[in-house]
Amino acid sequence: MMLDPLYLVCAIIAVVISGLAKGGFAGVGALAMPIMALGVDPIRGAAILLPILILQDAVSVWAYRRSWDGGILKVMLPGAAVGIALGWLFAAQVSEVAVLGVLGAISVLFGLQRLWVERGKAVTLPSNSPAWVGFLFGIASGFTSQIAHAGSPPFQMWVLPKKLSRDMLVGTTAFAFAAMNWMKVPAYAALGQFTADNLTATALLAPVAIVSTFAGVALVRRVDAARFYTLIYVLMILLGLKLVADAVMG
Repeated sequence: MMLDPLYLVCAIIAVVISGLAKGGFAGVGALAMPIMALGVDPIRGAAILLPILILQDAVSVWAYRRSWDGGILKVMLPGAAVGIALGWLFAAQVSEVAVLGVLGAISVLFGLQRLWVERGKAVTLPSNSPAWVGFLFGIASGFTSQIAHAGSPPFQMWVLPKKLSRDMLVGTTAFAFAAMNWMKVPAYAALGQFTADNLTATALLAPVAIVSTFAGVALVRRVDAARFYTLIYVLMILLGLKLVADAVMG
Protein backbone atom coordinates (compact mmCIF):
# COMPACT_ATOMS: atom_id res chain seq x y z
CA MET A 1 0.00 0.00 0.00
CA MET A 2 2.70 2.51 1.00
CA LEU A 3 4.34 2.25 -2.45
CA ASP A 4 1.10 2.78 -4.35
CA PRO A 5 1.39 6.19 -6.08
CA LEU A 6 -2.32 7.04 -5.70
CA TYR A 7 -2.22 6.25 -1.97
CA LEU A 8 0.95 8.30 -1.45
CA VAL A 9 -0.47 11.37 -3.18
CA CYS A 10 -3.84 11.13 -1.40
CA ALA A 11 -2.26 10.47 2.00
CA ILE A 12 0.18 13.40 1.78
CA ILE A 13 -2.55 15.80 0.62
CA ALA A 14 -4.90 14.60 3.37
CA VAL A 15 -2.28 15.05 6.09
CA VAL A 16 -1.29 18.48 4.79
CA ILE A 17 -4.95 19.55 4.90
CA SER A 18 -5.30 18.17 8.41
CA GLY A 19 -2.20 20.09 9.48
CA LEU A 20 -3.47 23.31 7.93
CA ALA A 21 -6.75 22.86 9.82
CA LYS A 22 -4.96 22.44 13.14
CA GLY A 23 -2.74 25.40 12.29
CA GLY A 24 -5.65 27.81 11.91
CA PHE A 25 -7.77 26.93 8.88
CA ALA A 26 -10.60 25.62 11.05
CA GLY A 27 -13.10 23.38 9.27
CA VAL A 28 -10.98 22.35 6.30
CA GLY A 29 -9.79 19.22 8.09
CA ALA A 30 -13.02 17.47 7.12
CA LEU A 31 -11.68 17.35 3.55
CA ALA A 32 -8.86 15.03 4.63
CA MET A 33 -10.91 11.82 4.82
CA PRO A 34 -12.67 12.16 1.43
CA ILE A 35 -9.24 12.63 -0.18
CA MET A 36 -7.73 9.76 1.80
CA ALA A 37 -10.60 7.51 0.70
CA LEU A 38 -9.61 7.99 -2.94
CA GLY A 39 -6.43 6.02 -2.30
CA VAL A 40 -7.34 3.53 0.44
CA ASP A 41 -10.48 2.08 2.00
CA PRO A 42 -12.13 4.64 4.32
CA ILE A 43 -11.83 2.68 7.58
CA ARG A 44 -8.13 2.03 7.03
CA GLY A 45 -7.54 5.62 5.99
CA ALA A 46 -9.28 6.93 9.11
CA ALA A 47 -7.17 4.61 11.28
CA ILE A 48 -3.96 5.90 9.69
CA LEU A 49 -5.02 9.51 10.31
CA LEU A 50 -6.22 9.01 13.90
CA PRO A 51 -2.79 8.94 15.65
CA ILE A 52 -1.78 12.00 13.62
CA LEU A 53 -4.87 13.85 14.83
CA ILE A 54 -4.06 12.86 18.41
CA LEU A 55 -0.52 14.20 18.01
CA GLN A 56 -1.86 17.49 16.66
CA ASP A 57 -4.49 17.64 19.42
CA ALA A 58 -1.74 17.55 22.05
CA VAL A 59 -0.32 20.81 20.72
CA SER A 60 -3.76 22.47 20.65
CA VAL A 61 -4.69 21.33 24.15
CA TRP A 62 -1.40 22.56 25.58
CA ALA A 63 -1.80 25.93 23.87
CA TYR A 64 -5.32 26.41 25.27
CA ARG A 65 -4.96 24.50 28.54
CA ARG A 66 -6.36 27.44 30.55
CA SER A 67 -9.26 28.28 28.21
CA TRP A 68 -12.07 25.74 28.07
CA ASP A 69 -15.68 25.38 29.20
CA GLY A 70 -16.16 22.32 31.39
CA GLY A 71 -19.96 22.63 31.31
CA ILE A 72 -20.10 22.16 27.55
CA LEU A 73 -17.74 19.18 27.69
CA LYS A 74 -19.79 17.62 30.51
CA VAL A 75 -22.89 17.70 28.30
CA MET A 76 -21.46 16.81 24.90
CA LEU A 77 -18.77 14.21 25.59
CA PRO A 78 -21.13 11.52 26.97
CA GLY A 79 -23.22 11.93 23.83
CA ALA A 80 -20.07 11.78 21.70
CA ALA A 81 -19.14 8.48 23.36
CA VAL A 82 -22.54 7.07 22.34
CA GLY A 83 -22.10 8.38 18.80
CA ILE A 84 -18.62 6.86 18.51
CA ALA A 85 -19.99 3.50 19.66
CA LEU A 86 -22.76 3.73 17.05
CA GLY A 87 -20.18 4.60 14.38
CA TRP A 88 -18.09 1.59 15.39
CA LEU A 89 -21.12 -0.72 15.22
CA PHE A 90 -22.01 0.67 11.81
CA ALA A 91 -18.50 0.15 10.42
CA ALA A 92 -18.29 -3.35 11.94
CA GLN A 93 -21.60 -4.52 10.51
CA VAL A 94 -21.67 -3.12 6.98
CA SER A 95 -19.48 -3.41 3.93
CA GLU A 96 -16.65 -1.10 2.91
CA VAL A 97 -18.91 0.17 0.10
CA ALA A 98 -21.55 1.27 2.62
CA VAL A 99 -18.95 3.11 4.71
CA LEU A 100 -17.70 4.79 1.52
CA GLY A 101 -21.24 5.92 0.73
CA VAL A 102 -21.80 7.32 4.23
CA LEU A 103 -18.44 9.10 4.10
CA GLY A 104 -19.43 10.67 0.78
CA ALA A 105 -22.83 11.73 2.11
CA ILE A 106 -21.26 13.30 5.22
CA SER A 107 -18.78 15.16 3.01
CA VAL A 108 -21.56 16.56 0.80
CA LEU A 109 -23.67 17.62 3.77
CA PHE A 110 -20.66 19.14 5.54
CA GLY A 111 -19.70 21.16 2.45
CA LEU A 112 -23.25 22.39 1.87
CA GLN A 113 -23.68 23.30 5.53
CA ARG A 114 -20.43 25.27 5.59
CA LEU A 115 -21.26 27.14 2.37
CA TRP A 116 -24.65 28.01 3.90
CA VAL A 117 -22.96 29.26 7.07
CA GLU A 118 -20.36 31.27 5.12
CA ARG A 119 -23.23 33.20 3.50
CA GLY A 120 -24.68 34.14 6.87
CA LYS A 121 -27.72 31.90 6.55
CA ALA A 122 -27.04 29.46 9.34
CA VAL A 123 -29.92 28.26 11.48
CA THR A 124 -28.71 28.37 15.06
CA LEU A 125 -30.16 27.08 18.28
CA PRO A 126 -31.03 29.37 21.19
CA SER A 127 -28.07 30.04 23.46
CA ASN A 128 -29.97 28.53 26.39
CA SER A 129 -31.11 25.31 24.70
CA PRO A 130 -31.36 22.48 27.27
CA ALA A 131 -28.60 20.01 28.02
CA TRP A 132 -30.40 17.09 26.36
CA VAL A 133 -30.16 18.95 23.04
CA GLY A 134 -26.41 19.22 23.54
CA PHE A 135 -26.29 15.50 24.33
CA LEU A 136 -28.02 14.71 21.01
CA PHE A 137 -25.64 16.95 19.09
CA GLY A 138 -22.82 15.19 20.92
CA ILE A 139 -24.10 11.87 19.54
CA ALA A 140 -24.16 13.30 16.01
CA SER A 141 -20.67 14.75 16.46
CA GLY A 142 -19.29 11.46 17.77
CA PHE A 143 -20.84 9.42 14.94
CA THR A 144 -19.56 11.66 12.13
CA SER A 145 -16.18 11.90 13.86
CA GLN A 146 -15.90 8.11 14.06
CA ILE A 147 -16.86 7.55 10.43
CA ALA A 148 -15.18 10.53 8.77
CA HIS A 149 -13.20 12.57 11.35
CA ALA A 150 -15.81 15.27 10.63
CA GLY A 151 -17.55 15.96 13.93
CA SER A 152 -17.31 19.76 13.80
CA PRO A 153 -20.71 20.80 12.34
CA PRO A 154 -22.92 19.15 15.01
CA PHE A 155 -20.55 20.38 17.73
CA GLN A 156 -20.57 23.93 16.42
CA MET A 157 -24.34 24.04 15.97
CA TRP A 158 -24.82 23.69 19.73
CA VAL A 159 -21.75 25.56 20.95
CA LEU A 160 -21.54 28.65 18.69
CA PRO A 161 -24.84 30.21 19.89
CA LYS A 162 -23.32 30.39 23.38
CA LYS A 163 -21.06 33.23 22.16
CA LEU A 164 -17.90 32.07 23.91
CA SER A 165 -14.82 34.22 23.66
CA ARG A 166 -12.41 33.29 20.87
CA ASP A 167 -9.91 31.54 23.13
CA MET A 168 -12.65 29.79 25.10
CA LEU A 169 -14.26 28.52 21.89
CA VAL A 170 -10.98 27.31 20.41
CA GLY A 171 -9.89 25.74 23.69
CA THR A 172 -13.21 23.98 24.32
CA THR A 173 -13.17 22.65 20.75
CA ALA A 174 -9.59 21.45 21.15
CA PHE A 175 -10.38 19.61 24.40
CA ALA A 176 -13.60 18.11 23.00
CA PHE A 177 -12.01 16.64 19.89
CA ALA A 178 -8.89 15.53 21.73
CA ALA A 179 -11.18 13.54 24.02
CA MET A 180 -13.21 12.18 21.09
CA ASN A 181 -10.10 11.08 19.22
CA TRP A 182 -8.89 9.13 22.26
CA MET A 183 -12.38 7.59 22.57
CA LYS A 184 -12.03 6.35 18.99
CA VAL A 185 -8.85 4.41 19.73
CA PRO A 186 -10.63 1.34 21.23
CA ALA A 187 -13.15 1.40 18.37
CA TYR A 188 -10.46 1.28 15.68
CA ALA A 189 -8.53 -1.31 17.68
CA ALA A 190 -11.69 -3.46 17.80
CA LEU A 191 -11.96 -3.09 14.02
CA GLY A 192 -8.42 -4.50 13.76
CA GLN A 193 -7.02 -1.37 12.14
CA PHE A 194 -3.91 -0.73 14.25
CA THR A 195 -1.77 -3.08 12.20
CA ALA A 196 1.99 -2.76 11.72
CA ASP A 197 1.44 -1.51 8.16
CA ASN A 198 -1.04 1.16 9.24
CA LEU A 199 1.11 2.38 12.15
CA THR A 200 4.15 2.50 9.87
CA ALA A 201 2.16 4.61 7.41
CA THR A 202 1.19 6.92 10.28
CA ALA A 203 4.81 7.28 11.42
CA LEU A 204 5.96 8.16 7.90
CA LEU A 205 3.26 10.82 7.58
CA ALA A 206 3.83 12.39 11.03
CA PRO A 207 6.62 14.77 9.90
CA VAL A 208 4.36 16.04 7.11
CA ALA A 209 1.64 16.67 9.70
CA ILE A 210 3.96 18.67 11.96
CA VAL A 211 5.36 20.82 9.12
CA SER A 212 1.90 21.49 7.68
CA THR A 213 0.55 22.49 11.10
CA PHE A 214 3.20 25.18 11.44
CA ALA A 215 2.57 26.16 7.81
CA GLY A 216 -1.09 26.67 8.67
CA VAL A 217 -0.14 29.03 11.48
CA ALA A 218 2.08 31.03 9.10
CA LEU A 219 -0.34 31.08 6.15
CA VAL A 220 -3.64 31.75 7.90
CA ARG A 221 -2.90 35.49 8.06
CA ARG A 222 -1.79 35.72 4.42
CA VAL A 223 -4.53 33.89 2.52
CA ASP A 224 -7.84 35.33 1.33
CA ALA A 225 -9.94 33.30 3.73
CA ALA A 226 -13.30 33.70 1.96
CA ARG A 227 -12.08 32.38 -1.40
CA PHE A 228 -9.98 29.67 0.23
CA TYR A 229 -12.87 28.26 2.25
CA THR A 230 -15.31 28.44 -0.66
CA LEU A 231 -12.89 26.46 -2.82
CA ILE A 232 -12.37 23.87 -0.07
CA TYR A 233 -16.09 23.34 0.55
CA VAL A 234 -16.94 23.10 -3.17
CA LEU A 235 -14.16 20.54 -3.57
CA MET A 236 -15.51 18.65 -0.56
CA ILE A 237 -18.97 18.46 -2.14
CA LEU A 238 -17.54 17.22 -5.44
CA LEU A 239 -15.40 14.58 -3.72
CA GLY A 240 -18.36 13.52 -1.60
CA LEU A 241 -20.50 13.08 -4.71
CA LYS A 242 -17.75 10.98 -6.29
CA LEU A 243 -17.54 8.74 -3.21
CA VAL A 244 -21.32 8.29 -3.18
CA ALA A 245 -21.27 7.45 -6.91
CA ASP A 246 -18.44 4.95 -6.36
CA ALA A 247 -20.44 3.33 -3.54
CA VAL A 248 -23.56 3.07 -5.68
CA MET A 249 -21.63 1.64 -8.63
CA GLY A 250 -19.66 -0.70 -6.36
